[in-house]
Amino acid sequence: MPSRDGTEPEFHAKISTHILDTVSGEPARDVYVRLERRDSDGWQQLADGRTDDDGRLRFRVPMHEWQAGGYRLFFYVEPYLGDDCFFPEVTVAFHVRDPERPYHVPLLLSRYGYTTYRGS
Repeated sequence: MPSRDGTEPEFHAKISTHILDTVSGEPARDVYVRLERRDSDGWQQLADGRTDDDGRLRFRVPMHEWQAGGYRLFFYVEPYLGDDCFFPEVTVAFHVRDPERPYHVPLLLSRYGYTTYRGS
């Protein structure tokens, strides 16, 4: 559907994350997450935000910036876990092979460990 000015809306990439605190069994709320893409100049920030009350974050990246290549999510978890956590930051690097497909990268988190996988 065209916008009020008659132009077509810009499509956005389908990239999301969900952080679950595996100790409490609760979503990790208000965690800062940054999405970056690797190009010839290094890593470039595409989007950032904070997880919602359900521990989820959907990034709105214009399709002209979403293409096959290397990406990473940077999770700044220290404020959520506390000063005595072992991993204050978590970086998950991944490849986008088909930019038309949705990409969901969950993070299962505890004070002394984490794991991730390609979700749907």
